Amino acid sequence: ATDGIFLIEADRVLKPGGYFVWTSPLTNVHTFLRDKEKQKRWNFVLDFAENLCWELISQQDETVVWKKTNKKSCYSSRKPGSFPPICSKGQDVESPYYRPLQNCIGGTNSRQWVPIEERATWPFRSNLNRNELELYGLHSEELVVDTANYKTAVRNYWSLLSPLIFSDHPKRPGDEDPSPPYNMFRNVLDMNARYGGFNAALLEAGKSVWVMNVVPTTGPNYLPLVLDRGYIGVFHNWCEAFPTYPRTYDMVHADGLLSLETSQYRRCTMLDLLMEIDRLLRPEVLN
Repeated sequence: ATDGIFLIEADRVLKPGGYFVWTSPLTNVHTFLRDKEKQKRWNFVLDFAENLCWELISQQDETVVWKKTNKKSCYSSRKPGSFPPICSKGQDVESPYYRPLQNCIGGTNSRQWVPIEERATWPFRSNLNRNELELYGLHSEELVVDTANYKTAVRNYWSLLSPLIFSDHPKRPGDEDPSPPYNMFRNVLDMNARYGGFNAALLEAGKSVWVMNVVPTTGPNYLPLVLDRGYIGVFHNWCEAFPTYPRTYDMVHADGLLSLETSQYRRCTMLDLLMEIDRLLRPEVLN
């Protein structure tokens, strides 16, 4: 069931009502009708997806689209003994960092089981309401203060950096090259994202950047909150190399990270962290 365990993991990370798009030669009707082995594997995938409570939405050539159920009742309506089973509470963890893949359906015990159809549309969803924040043990006032602080920070950063390294008028398709200094900021890394406030402030200020939010393993795990706000994020131990090629980011933001990492005994030093930041930064940009 090697194929199955990867489908289970895809199901785990999908929000209720989310879509799984798969492109593979295996799904090509004209191919597998002439190959019994491929036909057998394809039938296995179809049956497995049905047991995951996925609905086949569309198929064209080698691409198939499934929709994950938004109703928990679907799992109890399956035939007795259906595989995979529902994860127990002990197996069903929010962030299974460094844990093997589970052979069971996860997420059904989470209070965050909210169908995508019931969520606010972008960009309004980035401002979670009081009830949504309570799922993470936060009060709305905490998010308001966090947002206000980062709004001020973004204004200050742009005031300091604009005259030095970039123009706030990015080139768009079809436009002529902007006058120097050119806009050099596109990829931004927030090494200690907390609630995703820096990302939110950049968006509200209309900055043309893409932000990777990293939640350190040494602090509170607010990664589900970051993702529910509609941002991109990962959980990471900064004593290990970040999985990206060198010189990826135009700007690295590390508010509070060094204090967080050096406040306890760690197997890496501040110098190690600074060397990793240097590896991630493009030449001639700042952090």
